[in-house]
Amino acid sequence: MSRFRKLSQTIWHCQYHLVWTPKYRYRILTGEIGHEVESCIRAFSAHQKCEIIELNVQKDHVHLLTMVPPKVSISQYVGKIKGRTAIRVLNKFRHLKKKPYWGNHFWARGYCVDTVGLDSEMIRKYVKYQEAKERKAEKQMRMF
Repeated sequence: MSRFRKLSQTIWHCQYHLVWTPKYRYRILTGEIGHEVESCIRAFSAHQKCEIIELNVQKDHVHLLTMVPPKVSISQYVGKIKGRTAIRVLNKFRHLKKKPYWGNHFWARGYCVDTVGLDSEMIRKYVKYQEAKERKAEKQMRMF
């Protein structure tokens, strides 16, 4: 199987590593909220015909390794993902809107994006095992 995807007149391989955080980097992406964020990202990515390679929703940030067709700009993709997940999460978990520091904002402004080239397997493993590394670091911090 080729690593390239095909459109009617294009052969492409546009892979991105994305990272973004909730507003003020609050550690709220756990439990039901984390599951809702993950399911929203998967649903809205499929709607835009983007393939998720790895997705890791952690307490205070999201790592996403994805294939985005060249007809979809990366800023458009991230804008839709962040915007639609924010609307869905704030409607489902209304208690988040009541806190004075939230308002109608769920995600922090901006995001980090990196194109993935030949080292895609290394980045995939990093995204996949990032959570385990952070848990281990937290346990060590609690011991002190």
